[in-house]
Amino acid sequence: MTDNDLRDWYLRYVAALDAHELGRMDEFIADEVLLNGEPGTRDDVVADMRSSIDAVPNLHWEVEELLIDRDRVAVRAVNTGTPVAEWLGVAPTGASFTIVEYAIYRVGDGRFVQMTNLHDSADVRRQLTA
Repeated sequence: MTDNDLRDWYLRYVAALDAHELGRMDEFIADEVLLNGEPGTRDDVVADMRSSIDAVPNLHWEVEELLIDRDRVAVRAVNTGTPVAEWLGVAPTGASFTIVEYAIYRVGDGRFVQMTNLHDSADVRRQLTA
């Protein structure tokens, strides 16, 4: 994929994720993937996504920065939502959160083969319990 193709493809992934269209993840995630440094499967990734979306039905991803380098994608996104069920060890209080997520991906054969993301879970918990 060219850089522009990869950028467009990634933005389609985020649009599907933001629309909570988890059934489309086979378009974007390889059957086997390295997830935060650990071997996993697309089903593992989707189960984690589903768990977050079930707890935070209005979970939203907004891409702020997107960098492409050959088969690598680096992203800074802002995530927002209001949990309706326990999430990250915090019972729902009606409080919302806004956090920055940093993610680095490697793409092979048109799908993610490596996915790494980082956000400040302690900050989320602080926002939800304040």
